[in-house]
Amino acid sequence: MPPARNPWNRDHFTGGSSSGAGAAVAAGFVPGALGSDTGGSIRGPAALCGIVGLKPTYGLVSRAGVYANSFTFDHAGPMTWTVEDCAIILQAIAGHDPKDPASARRPIPDYRAALSGDLRGLRIGIVRHLYEDDTIVAPEVRAALDEAYAVFRSLGATLEDARIRPAADYYAVKITIAESEQYAVHEEELRTRPGDFGADFLGRALPAVLYSGADYVQAQRERRLMLAEMAPIYEKYDLLVTPTAPGPAPRLGTWRTISFWQNASLTTPFNVTGGPALAQCMGFTPAGLPLSLQLVGRPFDEANVLRAAHAYETATNWRVRRPSLDSTTAFSTEPPPSIRAEAVDDPGVRDIVLAACRRADLSLNDSQIDMICAAAPYVIAMTSVFTGSGISARNLPTSSNFLSDTRRRSAPPPSKAGYDTLETCPEKHGPGCGVEALVVQIIRLGSEDCSRPGSAGRGAPGASISLRR
Repeated sequence: MPPARNPWNRDHFTGGSSSGAGAAVAAGFVPGALGSDTGGSIRGPAALCGIVGLKPTYGLVSRAGVYANSFTFDHAGPMTWTVEDCAIILQAIAGHDPKDPASARRPIPDYRAALSGDLRGLRIGIVRHLYEDDTIVAPEVRAALDEAYAVFRSLGATLEDARIRPAADYYAVKITIAESEQYAVHEEELRTRPGDFGADFLGRALPAVLYSGADYVQAQRERRLMLAEMAPIYEKYDLLVTPTAPGPAPRLGTWRTISFWQNASLTTPFNVTGGPALAQCMGFTPAGLPLSLQLVGRPFDEANVLRAAHAYETATNWRVRRPSLDSTTAFSTEPPPSIRAEAVDDPGVRDIVLAACRRADLSLNDSQIDMICAAAPYVIAMTSVFTGSGISARNLPTSSNFLSDTRRRSAPPPSKAGYDTLETCPEKHGPGCGVEALVVQIIRLGSEDCSRPGSAGRGAPGASISLRR
């Protein structure tokens, strides 16, 4: 199947994984679509296609019927041309669904009524370090952000710099949890018919064989600390703002699978923290490709996110511009080049990878083994964020600059006992009490969902995963 084409320039990428939805909305084929977001797969296509994409709070929108990718981080949400359309679709899809064990039972406000345009008194934190220190963004992105900040100030909001953890820390926790869960979802097929999967998927899924059950548990515990750290930030700011993507849509064929393991993301921190995050257009490059900002809110405060996004959209003219769909415009019809494994000339890495594959009963060809070998140093770097050593100190090579940089910036490992400063309800559900309940607790919205039978805690993420390591 050929890749989806970006309506703004059909030689460029649409983002993944909700690529078709993003392209269809941007082209005007449909007024809205649904996407899924595990680390940015609603907001990424929304950014590159110049539309609105909302990752709702974990548990607000049911995932029933969505094929699982990560039990802990999967979200479903709307993708639309305008913020008002986003509010209308969210109104229709938000709410408790007993078919999704992580679904939250909460009152649903009138999202469209929140679009007042009045931002007076709104406190917005600029998470500047995410795009100045933690990732590299294009100059056009920085310039567009400064202009967007001026618009928010003109509408009555107050803005100041805010700080959260480094992007690499959130990325490490998310990847360790999500890729372990994805491996669990596809474990049988990866053992019996790995060749039926695409190369890009294998380059992301297979390296999870290097994770242990201990790595997964420590990543979940580190996430609890990250959730707790957000409480004072939510008290100080009504919203956070960052760019959604580091630049405009790249050309098709420039993606390398290993980049998934190498580069932290601007969207992933807010999958880890669980609250709503919205991408919207904030301008265009001189070549006519969209740029995008990201508004992040407190858990279950989608109304405030939509209010600010709508006010910004109304105060700017970005929605007047539409992509030209001239059928005579020339573009390349060549398929993107095949994805090939990165060569790794290190016998020690290969020996450890082969041993892990034997333990997991994986029968892989040389190219598939090379995919795991290429990702191995980055897997180690990520787990060092919350174990202090990485992959339970298995003595893999540590020459990677990414590895040394991640270790330098990583937080100390969590304590080895207790519940890491977050009160759960072990008498009700045990330590795996459900992300939705934890999110509610840390912003002092009450713990009724945690103690009520049939709540998200009953289906705690990862509770039934068999990692077979």
